[in-house]
Amino acid sequence: MAKGGLGSGLDFLFEDNAADVNVKKHVHLTEIEPNRAQPRKNFSEESIAALADSIQQYGILQPILVRPIGGGYQIVAGERRWRAARMLGLDEVPVIIKELSDMETMQIALIENLQRENLNPIEEAMGYRDLMDQFGMTQESVAKTVGRSRSAVANALRLLQLSDEIQGMLEKGQISSGHAKALLSISGDKLREDTARKAAKGMLTVRAIEKIAAEEAEIAPEPFVMDPLTDSYFKEMELSLSERLKRGVSVKFGPHKGTLTLDFYDKEDLCALADKLTW
Repeated sequence: MAKGGLGSGLDFLFEDNAADVNVKKHVHLTEIEPNRAQPRKNFSEESIAALADSIQQYGILQPILVRPIGGGYQIVAGERRWRAARMLGLDEVPVIIKELSDMETMQIALIENLQRENLNPIEEAMGYRDLMDQFGMTQESVAKTVGRSRSAVANALRLLQLSDEIQGMLEKGQISSGHAKALLSISGDKLREDTARKAAKGMLTVRAIEKIAAEEAEIAPEPFVMDPLTDSYFKEMELSLSERLKRGVSVKFGPHKGTLTLDFYDKEDLCALADKLTW
């Protein structure tokens, strides 16, 4: 991802010339703690070991970005370098110290991982969701911040509609993003789960899943066809509700009645949603 896509207001965080805001120094490893809220949850020991070998040979070429917190520092960007340094038993590492808000910290951590393509699809989607839930950002503002298209962010968030089991398959690399997106087209929960398990075993391609979804749709009752103007109205309402409620929204309308489906992510989120709807 090009740096120019990071969104105005974040570029200065990576400027080496900003001496008035950046403090460069060496800090003891014991003074640094990782950011538990950072989007990347899984770290490959093999890749950390390879990075440690590189650091042992060439040193840490890029300082770790940290922010003051409590009596020490919290990692904003560069946790892999920090882990590799610990593996080598180093006493201290080069850092750039910067005062950053929680939102800036999360944005930078997400951007850094997206630039290096270190996040699996579920971690990426959860990173987008956290920015929206914790800081009230819309899909459009998240997309602008991280240099993605709005549709890419929306499609990533749709993956969180999959069951925990299927999300786990995607996180572990047992199925691809293509498999996951095709699975979303299957409406029946049991059929979707069974299909996912077969795909995880290497028995189904993306095309095969798409065919299963198409066959399921053919068996289902023929959908009610709306005129273009009516269909456009419901699509606009779906987008508007999604932006205002900051969650996935589905609006469907049949010949006599419609359904409104709202995503929620945990008990607390459901409670907050209920408050909004009953206020």
